[in-house]
Amino acid sequence: MKVTVVGAGLVGATCADSIAHKDIVKEVVLLDVKQNVAEGKALDMWQMSPVDQFDTRIHGSTNDYTKTAGSDIVVITAGVPRKPGMSRDDLISINADIVKSSTENIIKHSPDAIIIIVSNPLDVMTYCAYLTAKVDSSRVFGMAGILDTARYGAFLAEALDCSPKDIQSILMGGHGDTMVPLPRYTTVSGIPVTELIEKAKLDAIVERTKKGGTEIVNLLGTSAWYAPGVAAAQMVEAIVKDQKRIFPCCAWLQGEYGLKDIYLGAPVKLGKKGIEQIIELKLNDEEMQLVNASAKAVREVMDVLDKMNAAK
Repeated sequence: MKVTVVGAGLVGATCADSIAHKDIVKEVVLLDVKQNVAEGKALDMWQMSPVDQFDTRIHGSTNDYTKTAGSDIVVITAGVPRKPGMSRDDLISINADIVKSSTENIIKHSPDAIIIIVSNPLDVMTYCAYLTAKVDSSRVFGMAGILDTARYGAFLAEALDCSPKDIQSILMGGHGDTMVPLPRYTTVSGIPVTELIEKAKLDAIVERTKKGGTEIVNLLGTSAWYAPGVAAAQMVEAIVKDQKRIFPCCAWLQGEYGLKDIYLGAPVKLGKKGIEQIIELKLNDEEMQLVNASAKAVREVMDVLDKMNAAK
């Protein structure tokens, strides 16, 4: 199998490196618009293979999509971060053009590819890719939920002084401050987390999770890359191995949770066909209100993209 990662920045390079180390595909292509960046990083990664013992060949390309032809899975990480003085609409406009162009080129050379979006603002960029690709929504979806639940699980493991391997959790909604961690669906080796930690501490962890990306930006002056990169690689692995993993992903909802025509985080079954099932949890009234509030915020951003497209 062949996987392409579009964008050789910190997230894209981390994702490509993680996929190569899993040794689950024959080839990874790393592509970027900056001259020789993808080639240099790909060569550096390939030179790890004798040390770390993997066979996956890694190739770099400066904006030559012919080298991505025949890709089974494509991860799009390309885009610019929000800069001082830049409005939300500016960010959407710039990154939508990048995601649209990337998706057009991918579909041209790999018409059967499954596309995973990591670019921000994630929910609306996934929507942009879907509109551009014109393929079934089961093949176009976004990464964010795995990253957000990873942060949630890491914070819980710290608080409980336990292994993060034992924490199972789910999260819904948009990627940002309106995301909806679900403590009622969070367990530690099958034990409800509510039996292991007091409510005030759990509520604080939920709030920290919602602002997990901002916390790292404040520390580093830039957004995270290790966790987002490996989260996307985990999705690739689930597809390649047809694992039928249950992950929270940014999916195209068509009536699930009473929501229609919106890309929003929800639990899905991920296998070789992409999203094979969207799972509907039995949410209580409070949880559903939070999901609806998150959906409203995401739809407002989707509306901005729709108006931009209509004006062109």
